[in-house]
Amino acid sequence: MALDSADLQALLTEASAILDAAAKPFVAGHRADSAVRKKGNDFATEVDLAIERQVVDALVAGTGIEVHGEEFGGPPIDSPWVWVLDPIDGTFNYAAGSPIAAILLGLLRDGEPVAGLTWLPFTDQRYTAVAGGPLLSNGVAQPPLEPADLADAIIGVGTFNVDSRGRFPGRYRLSVLENLSRVSSRIRMHGATGVDLAYVADGILGGAISFGDHIWDHAAGVALVRAAGGVVTDLSGDPWTSASRSALAAAPGVHAQILDILHRTGRPEDY
Repeated sequence: MALDSADLQALLTEASAILDAAAKPFVAGHRADSAVRKKGNDFATEVDLAIERQVVDALVAGTGIEVHGEEFGGPPIDSPWVWVLDPIDGTFNYAAGSPIAAILLGLLRDGEPVAGLTWLPFTDQRYTAVAGGPLLSNGVAQPPLEPADLADAIIGVGTFNVDSRGRFPGRYRLSVLENLSRVSSRIRMHGATGVDLAYVADGILGGAISFGDHIWDHAAGVALVRAAGGVVTDLSGDPWTSASRSALAAAPGVHAQILDILHRTGRPEDY
């Protein structure tokens, strides 16, 4: 299937209506109880599962493109065309009653994000973009991100346990925060990767660091940040791809400064 920019805009319009419909059960299910235990202390709520089913069915019927969802999976993310869905980004926030939660939907072409939608129903924010920009906030085109300085920026970072191991050990993450704080004391931990990325695209955050590798957390936001003129790589500085195991998204200037701090912090495997 070959699609031009007009086709992408039509898909974005169709997907926007589908997410508007999904926002209703999203709001109604606030503070939902845990329903499905996942790895570690993660969980999904009944609302996650219901929204994913609703959005998947509507997208397949309305666009003819299959969906890879967080809860139920789907076609490979390197398929010629595939939607990638996170029905509730920030599930712990959502279940606890925090408004920092979102619906994330990205469109990948051969693994490359070409469109992104991020809905924050509790704050009535809707971000959309197709490759090449601009970023739209509630339907209004936003100016491209200007170069900025880390010292003047708010930076979003992912949550962690300092004693955790894995690819990016807790002690490494703590060291990253320590070194960041020497330049910017405005570090924020929202607990929702997709929200952080949308806020980078909108210029609310100057940058965001994600130590995770879940495609559903990143696909929509990467499309938004790039469309807004931001820079997205992994934490080593290589261009972000759907196979990346981390993400660094930031405004021009800020990205280079954070990347320098990451390099000076050292290798995660040394912690």
